[in-house]
Amino acid sequence: MAVEREKIGIFLDRDGTISEEIDYIDNVEKFSLYSFSPKAIKKLNDLGIKVIIVTNQAGIAKGLYTEKTLHSIHKKMIEQLEKEGAHIDDIYYCPHHSDGKIDAYSIDCECRKPKSGMILQASKKFNFNLKHSFAVGDKIRDIKAGSRLGTRSILVLTGHGKDSLKKINKNKSEKPEFIAENLLEASEIICREIMGK
Repeated sequence: MAVEREKIGIFLDRDGTISEEIDYIDNVEKFSLYSFSPKAIKKLNDLGIKVIIVTNQAGIAKGLYTEKTLHSIHKKMIEQLEKEGAHIDDIYYCPHHSDGKIDAYSIDCECRKPKSGMILQASKKFNFNLKHSFAVGDKIRDIKAGSRLGTRSILVLTGHGKDSLKKINKNKSEKPEFIAENLLEASEIICREIMGK
């Protein structure tokens, strides 16, 4: 029996997956969507499944930018996606890092990937069927955050993806179910899997 599409969550990493990878995006001007991201996300929107961003933002704990700045960056991202008819259903971010400079954020939390706290929060809110959901990102920690909860996984080769694939092949651990050139190819894989083609 097919799972209801509204019970499927697509957990997307941000930097290196949706947008250009920069060490720390500490202002709005540095944020740049990949050209294919709106089309990729719209494909998922059109299927009636939820698209959720789950992103580590240790720069907040390290004092490089504030949560207010992060919200401005996400506002820009949402506006750019909406211009192309795409939308994000929710955004979860982890501002923590155990080696941070800002005391309030300098903790060993349960939300920083590869831990699964952000995905768990989203799953509780939307009542996702995690077995049929997907974690998508360019780093091993993106894959682990989902696979620990039983999600399916796609490694994209943008951002740190190619280096991540080399590490996976070398260490023979935490292999993603699929490997995609970019988010657009990942969305096509998800569409095929959900449509059963």
